[in-house]
Amino acid sequence: MKIKKAIIPAAGLGTRVLPASKSIPKEMLNIVDRPAIQYIVEEAVAAGIEDILIITNRGKGAIEDHFDHSFELETNLRGNESKKDIYDAIVRPANLANIYFLRQKETKGLADAIHRARSFIGNEPFAILYGDDVTVNPGGTPVIGQLCAAYEKYGKGVVGVKAVPRKDVSKYCSLDVTPLEGNLMNCRNIIEKPTEDQILSCYAILGRVVMPPEIFDLIEQTPPDPKAKEVYFTDSMVLLAKSKGLLALDFEGTRYDMGNKLGIMKANVELALQHDEIGDDFKAYLKTLTQTL
Repeated sequence: MKIKKAIIPAAGLGTRVLPASKSIPKEMLNIVDRPAIQYIVEEAVAAGIEDILIITNRGKGAIEDHFDHSFELETNLRGNESKKDIYDAIVRPANLANIYFLRQKETKGLADAIHRARSFIGNEPFAILYGDDVTVNPGGTPVIGQLCAAYEKYGKGVVGVKAVPRKDVSKYCSLDVTPLEGNLMNCRNIIEKPTEDQILSCYAILGRVVMPPEIFDLIEQTPPDPKAKEVYFTDSMVLLAKSKGLLALDFEGTRYDMGNKLGIMKANVELALQHDEIGDDFKAYLKTLTQTL
C-alpha cells in the first residue's frame, strides 16, 4: 500500500539547545537559510507523502506560521522581478503539502504524541519523521522514501537505523537484527538506552520510522515504564516485532541531530558547502580558516 501520510512529532522542549530554544522552537533553528523542520517536510514531500500532521505544544506557534502565507510580506515582494527568488522561497512552505497541526497538551513522550494522531491516520500505514532529526541524501532517494519502499515490498513496519560507535549506543537504543536483503534486516528486539551488558548491536534507530496502523492498538497495550510513568514507543515497537514482524533499514544518507549543539553546527557547515548560492565561497572561507587552526 502506498504511504501518503506522515507524522512529525515536534513537541519536545529542546532542553539540550537552551537558551536558543527558550523563545524559538528548536525545530525552527536555521540550517543555512531554512528552518530544520522545513527540511523534514521537504523530505516527506519528495517521498510522495501528501498529508502531514505536525504535533506541537504550547509556545510553538512559529512552526504553524512558517507553513502559512504571510500576506504583507508576500504582497511587498510580489511582482518585483529582482526579488522573485525571495518571493518564491517565502511562498514555498505554504504550498509543500496538506499540513495540519495538533497540540500535545501534556509532555508525555513520543508514544503518546503518535497515539494522538490515530484519527488523522485512520487505517493506513504511515511515516514518522522525528522533529529532532534532519536526514539528507543528495542525489538519491529521500531517507523516508527508502523506508516506505521497504514497507511497500514486505508489508512490515520499518525503522531507519545506522551503526553508531559502541560508546554512544547507550544514548540511543540497541537492536537485535539479522540480515534479510541488502541493507535491510529483520529486527527481533530493541532495548532503549541499554547498559553495556544489554547492547544487542551497534545499530540504533535514528529519526525515521514507518508503521502499520496496528501500532495504535499496541501503544494502548504497552505497559508504562515504572520510572518514567509513560509508555515508551520503543516498547510498542518491540510488541510489533514479536506479533507482526519489524524490519530495520540501514539507510543511505546522513542524519543530523538538531537537538544537539554539535549536530546543529555540523548540519550548517556540511549543507552550506552544498548550497547553490554560497557553497563555493563558504568552501574558500573554510580553507582559509583551517590554516589558522
